[in-house]
Amino acid sequence: MKSRLLILSVVLLMAMMMQAGKPVTVVITAGQSNTAGRCYNDSLPEYIKALNGQYKYCYWSYTNGKTRMADKEGEFRLFWPEMEGRNKGAFRFAYDAITYYLMEQALQKPFYVIKHAEGGTSIDPACRSTGNHHWSANEAFLDSTKSVNQGGLSLLKAFEDNIDKSIDALKAQGLEPDIKCMLWHQGESDRKCPNAYYENLKTMVNHIRQHLVEKTGNKKYAQLPFLCGAVPANSKQYKKQVEDAKLQLAQEDKNFHYIPLEEATFIGDQLHFDRSTAERLGRGMFNKMLDLKLIKGKHAK
Repeated sequence: MKSRLLILSVVLLMAMMMQAGKPVTVVITAGQSNTAGRCYNDSLPEYIKALNGQYKYCYWSYTNGKTRMADKEGEFRLFWPEMEGRNKGAFRFAYDAITYYLMEQALQKPFYVIKHAEGGTSIDPACRSTGNHHWSANEAFLDSTKSVNQGGLSLLKAFEDNIDKSIDALKAQGLEPDIKCMLWHQGESDRKCPNAYYENLKTMVNHIRQHLVEKTGNKKYAQLPFLCGAVPANSKQYKKQVEDAKLQLAQEDKNFHYIPLEEATFIGDQLHFDRSTAERLGRGMFNKMLDLKLIKGKHAK
């Protein structure tokens, strides 16, 4: 009798494991222009150029309410940095291209990125934002508008819609998404409303975490690690109160991590990162993932 119960238990456990699907690493990424990318691809590091236009293991679903190259929500394809430039057919990259490259070298198996980024966008609806689009998690704001992908003003709704549809798409392939962290670089557009940035950022972080808990039923996402890149002090859109707000949140929230950039070099506008700074921040994001034991690998220098 005991042996039969043991066999039944093993069978049930195997059935549950099969139903859950194969775990796959997922990273979610969001922010404004330095996350969207402003470095033209002709300045990509040589080790990325050597990939010849396509990563090997990184698949992404990239949505952006006004970018022609953006994907439909929940659609994945092999990654290549394709932020449109002013010149037709000229694409641009951001720090995350370096992070994903390093993840490929470490993981050596497929992983997935869900991204939404749009230049000039604020969290606070009271701050000026390109297209009047905002990351705000304020309930009144969210109740008043739709996703930017549906013609509304909410970046957060667009991002979370893509997360939901991407999770569904992976599950439909028999894969179980294991969301490791969120990469975030933003804050320049909130510099004129700096006193509200701490509360606005905290509310947005908690909204995304709770959304993931509700979507997946997994309570671990209530503590999802956020890796937040700094706006360097020599940026023309640096605001001390904004950076202090990020540092305060990092002190209070053990799962919110501030990635410093003491000084930066730019593409000529004293605002948008050049290749050198994109590489430094991309390495910083990757190394923090290693420090947190989210993935295994060797630290990038």
